[in-house]
Amino acid sequence: MSDSDKKSLLTYREYQGIEEVDGPLIFIENIHNVGYNELVEIQDKDGNKRLGVILEVSEGRAVVQVFEGTYGLTLADTKVRFSGEALHIPVSANMLGRIFNGVGQPIDDGPVPVTKEKWNVNGMPINPTARTYPTQFIQTGISAIDGMNTLVRGQKLPVFSGSGLPHNKLTAQIVRQAKIVGEETQFGIVFCAMGVKHDVARFFIDSFEQSGVLENVVMFLSLADAPSVERLMTPRSALTMAEYLAFHDDMHILVILTDMTNYCEALREVSTVRGEIPSRKGYPGYLYSELASLYERAGIIRNSKGSITQMPILTMPNDDISHPVPDLSGYITEGQIVLERELDQKNIYPPIAGLPSLSRLMKDGIGEGMTRKDHAHIASQLFAAYAKVKDVRALASVIGEEELTPLDHTYLEFGDIFEKEFLLQDDQEDRSIEQTLNLGWKVISKLPKEELHRLTEEELGEYYGKF
Repeated sequence: MSDSDKKSLLTYREYQGIEEVDGPLIFIENIHNVGYNELVEIQDKDGNKRLGVILEVSEGRAVVQVFEGTYGLTLADTKVRFSGEALHIPVSANMLGRIFNGVGQPIDDGPVPVTKEKWNVNGMPINPTARTYPTQFIQTGISAIDGMNTLVRGQKLPVFSGSGLPHNKLTAQIVRQAKIVGEETQFGIVFCAMGVKHDVARFFIDSFEQSGVLENVVMFLSLADAPSVERLMTPRSALTMAEYLAFHDDMHILVILTDMTNYCEALREVSTVRGEIPSRKGYPGYLYSELASLYERAGIIRNSKGSITQMPILTMPNDDISHPVPDLSGYITEGQIVLERELDQKNIYPPIAGLPSLSRLMKDGIGEGMTRKDHAHIASQLFAAYAKVKDVRALASVIGEEELTPLDHTYLEFGDIFEKEFLLQDDQEDRSIEQTLNLGWKVISKLPKEELHRLTEEELGEYYGKF
């Protein structure tokens, strides 16, 4: 028997009857020649078919997670067919402007993509030595990001938010405005939403359609009423699409993953059903490696013209930045943008916290030839001055503002202007990097020159008090 004949038998091997159904999982016994992550087709007694993937395999036994849920499956009448390969999704540049579910099936009333290319959702292993260091600036049009927490092409820069904070509004603005300036390159966005409500999904779709950017976006949506198991595949499908566009079509791709906390909740739910021993906050002990398997699919590969940049969005339960999801994400990624509730209560949008936020690769993506030669120094000075503002505000809350020195009052005035002119901007306002840096000089000029120790005399002479 030839290898192809053997593969054919394996592909169409079918079993009838399952041992157990538990939540989104089915348990099958007396089977052989199946493997981990293998795609499975499940057929109920009425002939309706749904897909699943092998989650765990042992001798003669497999655990399958079912994407569309297990409702209506009976033990005796359920048929299971093993494909012999992992889940593959169709990939094509023609999928830009389309909307798909978590396993790559169209949900926008459009046709199934016509393409010969189908890629494994688990990705292709990348040799670490083949990666190149990210050094190119991506403009979001948001001063708090571009000026002080610059996004660099190939970076992983998450947004840490809290319940009720405008992370969805900020995400939509980034998708609408993100661009590469100063280069003739192809730029696209892969947008992935996991466990979002219908009204939130509609907000994103309407925002992208009305602004005209949808034609440059591929959307993968796993809604809140979809089975939690589908959420586990959604970011993998999205990142597979990104890898095709970046490394096959030489595009620069920005991947938005929202909300990673929903992904981790789904992971915890499936882990509980499997009876695994929980770790911190009930999450499985392999949470770190699961997150790393997604985040590390960003980057730039040597001799490739394309790149993948990631901005995962995650909500922190109880605004706790030490919660396992933001905590582990911070270890894997290169910085974080933190949304602050205090700024939001002041009606400052976007409420990006000045001090906890950080872009570790910023220093390599800014400066002469990329943004502007004064960028690093003005950003550093804004950070230092705003840190002083926080100290003065804390002191004033103890001794009262009337006991502060004239210089302290100057810093308080600077803090208000910084928040209301530099941080504050409309969600439809797209600022260039020149506008952002000039605005930074405008607000820092409210402080006396002798306080600006991080700026050179040449920079002060050229920019101080000029805007």
